[in-house]
Amino acid sequence: MEISFWHEVWANNDIAFHQSKANALLVRHFNQLCLTHGSRVFLPLCGKTLDIHWLLSSGYAVAGSELSEKAVRQLFTELGLRPTISESGQLLRYQAKNIAIMVGDIFALTADVLGPLDAVYDRAALVALPQAVREQYTSHLIRITHSAVQLLLCYEYDQSLMAGPPFSISDAEVQRHYGSGYHPTLLESLTVSGGLKGKCPAREKAWLLKPR
Repeated sequence: MEISFWHEVWANNDIAFHQSKANALLVRHFNQLCLTHGSRVFLPLCGKTLDIHWLLSSGYAVAGSELSEKAVRQLFTELGLRPTISESGQLLRYQAKNIAIMVGDIFALTADVLGPLDAVYDRAALVALPQAVREQYTSHLIRITHSAVQLLLCYEYDQSLMAGPPFSISDAEVQRHYGSGYHPTLLESLTVSGGLKGKCPAREKAWLLKPR
């Protein structure tokens, strides 16, 4: 999937994937990460998700990576924050109190640019990437986050019934990407009401990935 695809999605405001409130699985299971207030949480491919509002209002610091600068500008506007914008390696850094979003290709993001963090919350990244890219992404994520504990949300459905994104991620694929470095635990699996995009039956799953 080309970078231009996501730029076009945001340019056309084709963001049906953007939820109108914080994800229920995040709210129910975030405490499984056992973080203290003030801990820094990384959201890869974060868009302008309201999950960021929830994390900030709950007392956590947020780091994010997002390809679309338009999405990041909208995020800060909706948060009521005026960011400081600077170059950070090959990326742009939008920063305000307790939040820093790196704009550009996530594969250009390094551990040094990202900085220290305590956990990863992946709701929108793994499911957004085609199969050919997911192995590269998970290896990169592990490297730049130093195998931080992770809350991973994904969908599972019959991929032949619908083209992604979001793509279907099986339990076996989660184990394949993360099983060697983490203990993956399935926290919850629920039926997507009305089907995924109203097209096919699906389940949304929450995984806790604890480093070995």
